[in-house]
Amino acid sequence: MKKYVVLLSLLMLLGACTATAKPNTDPGTTDQTGGQTDGQTGGQTVTEYSTKTLSAFNGKNGAKAYIAVSGKVYDVTNVAQWKNGGHKGYTAGVDLTAAFANSPHTASLLATLEVVGSFVK
Repeated sequence: MKKYVVLLSLLMLLGACTATAKPNTDPGTTDQTGGQTDGQTGGQTVTEYSTKTLSAFNGKNGAKAYIAVSGKVYDVTNVAQWKNGGHKGYTAGVDLTAAFANSPHTASLLATLEVVGSFVK
């Protein structure tokens, strides 16, 4: 019986430790990445990246690797071809819309990536 009480207590403690933080949904506030949230998304945070804020996500020194294509910002951090924030002479942290248009990749490739925000010039 004592084992069950200890096990139940442990499970309750673990359950309390797994609470997640609520995303920032206040209109017009800045999120942790330096982007702006629009507050118009029904509770979801939409991050807008400028050229300056996007440049911080270059995949170097432990930073995440993001690229912008056609107004959307994609996370390529875990894509093997983007190791250390570089791929075929291109670097993460920039708008690659023109480069993507001239690449052998199709839009279906972008559909496999996580969209983390929108790109605004």
